Amino acid sequence: MTTDSTGAALAPSRLPGQIGRALLYAALLLAALVFIAPMYVMLTTSLKDAEQIRAGNLLSLPAGLNFDAWRLAWSEACTGTDCRGLQPFFWNSVLMAVPAVLISTAWGAINGYVLSLWKFRGSDLLFGFLLFGVFMPFQVVLLPMSQVLGWLGLSSSVTGLVLVHCLAGLAGTTLFFRNYYTAIPKELINAARMDGAGFWMIFWRVVMPLSTPIVMVTLIWQFTNIWNDFLFGVAFSGADSKPITVGLNNLANTSSSVKAYSVDMAAAVIAGLPTMLIYVFAGRFFVRGLTAGAVKG
Repeated sequence: MTTDSTGAALAPSRLPGQIGRALLYAALLLAALVFIAPMYVMLTTSLKDAEQIRAGNLLSLPAGLNFDAWRLAWSEACTGTDCRGLQPFFWNSVLMAVPAVLISTAWGAINGYVLSLWKFRGSDLLFGFLLFGVFMPFQVVLLPMSQVLGWLGLSSSVTGLVLVHCLAGLAGTTLFFRNYYTAIPKELINAARMDGAGFWMIFWRVVMPLSTPIVMVTLIWQFTNIWNDFLFGVAFSGADSKPITVGLNNLANTSSSVKAYSVDMAAAVIAGLPTMLIYVFAGRFFVRGLTAGAVKG
């Protein structure tokens, strides 16, 4: 600390720190604008008519709130026997994503519980083999999975897609829960055993009340992956079971003499709206769950 001529202490200069913080905020603001710009373009374009799109530019605001493109994207996007709006595809994705997310999350919780708190001979080896599913490219399983769905009579159905996503997400959900449950003190489990609690009572009464953070992470993670999946949707769905990602692709690639950019943009926003809303309203739980257990001791 410096002093003046009288020996009084002088406060250190805060100017360098303030400049550094201002530069940091400016960089963060610039990054936020870069990430928000595509969404801004999509929303504004979806509210314009064809004349405004031709006469204006990507960043210009719409002349008014025109939701015709949204109506067309939802129910009357194009004409023809094989061309529909996003409405049936949207509900197919809902019927596929909700049960697949719930089942894969519950299945992963049980697997993680067994592999972390109920060790048995070969459990670590089994977990190691299970981890291959996290890194294995999904293209490898397309043909064998197609055969299995055929044997089960689930080809080209929403139920078949639910099964596929449950199996595809099992390795990831097991990894999440297993790593989280290893941080639970073994004394809690041993005390419950001494009190006569069995396998399922310990799971429901001891483990699950402590699992809220990782459950939220897994639900959000799985919903995002399943809702946004295109590979399984295009490979295993039929004419009446296509998810919204396939419907969006079909709509955007529809041949037409005049390209309806406003309809395409509205359809893209509709397709991404559920995942955006989940992260807006539950994003803080996702961050808390990811950081839960990061500091031990």
